[in-house]
Amino acid sequence: MVQNQAIGIFDSGIGGTSIWNEITAALPFEDTIFLADSKYAPYGKRSKEEILALSIKNTEKLLEFNCKIIVVACNTATTNAIKVLRSTYDIPFIGIEPAIKPAAIHTQTKKVGVLATKGTLSSELFAKTSDLYAQNIEVIEVIGTGLVELIEEGKIHSTEMYALLDSYITPMIAQNIDYLVLGCTHYPYLIPILKKMLSSDVKIIDSGEAVARQTKSILTTNELLNPNTTSGTHLLYTNGDIYPLKDILKTHTVDYSVKALDF
Repeated sequence: MVQNQAIGIFDSGIGGTSIWNEITAALPFEDTIFLADSKYAPYGKRSKEEILALSIKNTEKLLEFNCKIIVVACNTATTNAIKVLRSTYDIPFIGIEPAIKPAAIHTQTKKVGVLATKGTLSSELFAKTSDLYAQNIEVIEVIGTGLVELIEEGKIHSTEMYALLDSYITPMIAQNIDYLVLGCTHYPYLIPILKKMLSSDVKIIDSGEAVARQTKSILTTNELLNPNTTSGTHLLYTNGDIYPLKDILKTHTVDYSVKALDF
């Protein structure tokens, strides 16, 4: 039965587990299979052609696992590859992109910060989204160079991380932003640090809950919801060092298993 097949999720590393966590919370009876493509992280510094090839590789691996829907839990892969994926494969795809729309609607200072990778900020989809929703506000874009690498290495609370974040966030504060949009699925793991750097007047937005809601909606519309009423099983695979993935998952409450896999 197709409904019993797993939700497939992939990211350019371990950061997409922030999306996986929201999906497992919103859809507790669904099975999931997560691919952390850490061997090739970060995607943000790669060419569009490389990002597309990696996204196809991950998609085909998830199809080997008979996934019924695929969540592209990577801003850079979504903005550079999802159009091709949707036209190539006969399966629903859920994408993710920086949540500029809610920030643009609610900002009072008319200044919104976006912290993202180069691959996301330079993409056609990001440009279209900004043009559509942010015409009357100033969007302060900052490339978070080095952040993904430190998260992948398990160095979230390192001196290097604090120094990098300070260099990226301080100019935004100086320009009076009241919303900070996180444009990479790795970045929600930095929210506790960011909250210490930002005043309580600055709201931080990521796309996790919205992606989980959209996943549930598409499953419902396509009659793909798992009818089981027992907790789902969750398999997470990485083609990189297994320990950063295990470490970043230690606060998650669902049962899961982590395995190394060459893909």
